[in-house]
Amino acid sequence: MLNGSLTDKILIFAIPIALSSILQQMFNAVDVAVVGRFASSTAQAAVGGNGALINLLLNLFIGISVGANVVIAKYIGQGRTNRIKGAVHTAMLIAFFSGIILLVLGISVAKPILELMGTPYDVIDQAVLYLRIYFAGMPFIMVYNFGASILRSIGDTKRPLICLVVAGVTNAAINLILVIVFHMGVAGVGIGTVVSNMISSSMIVYFLIKEKDPIKLYPRELKIHKIELIRMLKIGVPAGLQSMVFSFANVFIQAELNKYGSDAVAGSAAGLNYEYIAYFMISAFNQATMTFTSQNFGAKKYDRCKKIYRITMTLAVAVTIIMCGCFLLWKGFFIGIFTSEPKVAHYASVRMMRLLSFYFLIPTYEIAGSTLRGMGYSMTPAVITVFGTCVFRLAWIYTVCRKFKGFEVLMNVYPVSWVITGSLVLLSYYVIRRKVFNNNNAG
Repeated sequence: MLNGSLTDKILIFAIPIALSSILQQMFNAVDVAVVGRFASSTAQAAVGGNGALINLLLNLFIGISVGANVVIAKYIGQGRTNRIKGAVHTAMLIAFFSGIILLVLGISVAKPILELMGTPYDVIDQAVLYLRIYFAGMPFIMVYNFGASILRSIGDTKRPLICLVVAGVTNAAINLILVIVFHMGVAGVGIGTVVSNMISSSMIVYFLIKEKDPIKLYPRELKIHKIELIRMLKIGVPAGLQSMVFSFANVFIQAELNKYGSDAVAGSAAGLNYEYIAYFMISAFNQATMTFTSQNFGAKKYDRCKKIYRITMTLAVAVTIIMCGCFLLWKGFFIGIFTSEPKVAHYASVRMMRLLSFYFLIPTYEIAGSTLRGMGYSMTPAVITVFGTCVFRLAWIYTVCRKFKGFEVLMNVYPVSWVITGSLVLLSYYVIRRKVFNNNNAG
């Protein structure tokens, strides 16, 4: 990461991350597709309508795993191998405890929060059941994500992908058996997801235990190292809060969407899966940006940091345009994977057209924000995102959506918020970059 060409290395790093994230999302997508095809549209709404709430509770701790990635990558760039071992064991212990916290929290708040969100009456019981089963596997989800972040900090994105390939095949097989053969509906797909997460986390722990120093995991040496914890939290908490802000706003959007009934919820859930796939391509370049920038910034190679930003931004925008174009061109086929119900398909089509047409705007704030985090400036993009997504989207719901009714009007909040957030984060990136690089070069 510190020497030689960049574009090929960024692609080699990012593509397995993208595939890993897409496979992880496919756990939920397969759940939605299986119950939509072999159970009912209400079961599909119960599974698919939980995404915003799951992400709200999950994203703070996923953000801390980003902090672990940045901290370890910086240590590598600085050649401080003595610090890496403590960071690895701190990260894995955080993963375990955060998983337990999420398990308890998710199971206990599932029903009251879904009721507050106005989940349709014909959906809520199944939604609560799926959510509680899903959160039973949260410790495994956290262990996988933190373990994958550790491997990615050294440039290894292939083994996390292998874990998810195995787990994804298992998930699909269990779903089909439990839903089609045993008619278990949402409980069946929930159980399949938990088992698949157990497999992926077990594999990632095995890889770390068999790894060489300094990132080798010694289970008996798991403990919190205060300095590493503080550094991870400094980077990770703002990143996690930013993701939570997205999810917080999306919970309110989901609550507004619920007013249109179970067909709208199911259709939105079907269309959302293609947004996730496109987003995970962007997210892969985000992680490449953070990791490459962290190592080069730690090594004081500032011109190389600028080049990393230009390459990842270009690749992220180009790939997003191509991918979303394909989804829209053949949207009938892609929607048909999830449903054969005309009303559900209509809502899925509206969502895809309104959002995927403008998805190329997302890299403007994601890549710029990730570059800032790689430089150690995590709070700035987080604060901007609070305004650009949470505040603006809530204002849209309680003003525009009250005056102009309609599912389409609700969907328009996304592209408008992307323009605002992207403009502000890009501006802050160029201002901070100029100040930091000039000061460091002068020093």
